[in-house]
Amino acid sequence: MAPSKRKNIAYIGLGKMGFNMVSRLLTKKYRVSVYDTDKQAMRRIKKLGGNPVSSLQKLTEVTKSPRLLWIMVPHGVVASVLKELKPHLRKGDALVDGGNSPYWKSEERARIFKKKGVHFLDVGVSGGPSGAKDGASLMIGGEKGVFKKYEFLFKDLAVKNGYAHLGPSGAGHFVKMIHNGIEYGMMQSLSEGFAVMKKSKFQLDLREVARIYNRGSVIESRLVGWLENAFKEYGSSLKPFSGSVAQSGEGLWTVRAAEKLKVPVPIIKESLRFRLRSKNKPNYTSQILSALRNQFGGHTPIKK
Repeated sequence: MAPSKRKNIAYIGLGKMGFNMVSRLLTKKYRVSVYDTDKQAMRRIKKLGGNPVSSLQKLTEVTKSPRLLWIMVPHGVVASVLKELKPHLRKGDALVDGGNSPYWKSEERARIFKKKGVHFLDVGVSGGPSGAKDGASLMIGGEKGVFKKYEFLFKDLAVKNGYAHLGPSGAGHFVKMIHNGIEYGMMQSLSEGFAVMKKSKFQLDLREVARIYNRGSVIESRLVGWLENAFKEYGSSLKPFSGSVAQSGEGLWTVRAAEKLKVPVPIIKESLRFRLRSKNKPNYTSQILSALRNQFGGHTPIKK
């Protein structure tokens, strides 16, 4: 049976997250037209049933009106994608930015496209590539009526009960920004604790520690599970990781938002500073942070 009209969507971006999200939609009988500059990813998605096209203009031409276009590219690329798309959009179309864009830019974009009669939703996506494939956590901002219209899509992309409309334009990306700031602090605490254990006199099996921590303890979590996997894959030395920890911006944005609101966030602020310092002063704590980023986000290990 052919997909219903509402299940015809356009998708821009086939990175680690985007590819898995499109794959998930294809298993749910969506017709997904896709565009990415990565030709290999386009060939792979075609084999799974996707409809790759040669340009953003072509993407708008093959998608049925009113069109729904999901943008899943790095936040620094969103502006150029929107600029190229804008002349080809019509009243009633809807745009979804599923990347980690700054919330204030999402507010501005929603205002601009509203004047053109185009809807704009900002969606924070959490869960990493595995979540994108098996069901993500979705934090959605924008007009409530537009959210309701496309709620079927969010339900199909999310883990069970894993999506929510959180407020007007910008709210989704704001909540995801804070989520990532919290994530910085949680990862920092976990990394510091294991660094202390590694240096102790007890010659602990850190993989075993991670395993037992993740079996019913108070700190049981996906992060601890990913750390267990990292130790299993690379050993307690985590040799493939240099300890120079990248930061993609959300932690900094969280700190700045907190300062603007006059809310102290010493743990998040210090975890951000630690990442910045790690470029010149790598250590075992920062190696753990890098290993965790590799496990949940697919970030490539940085060899020493």
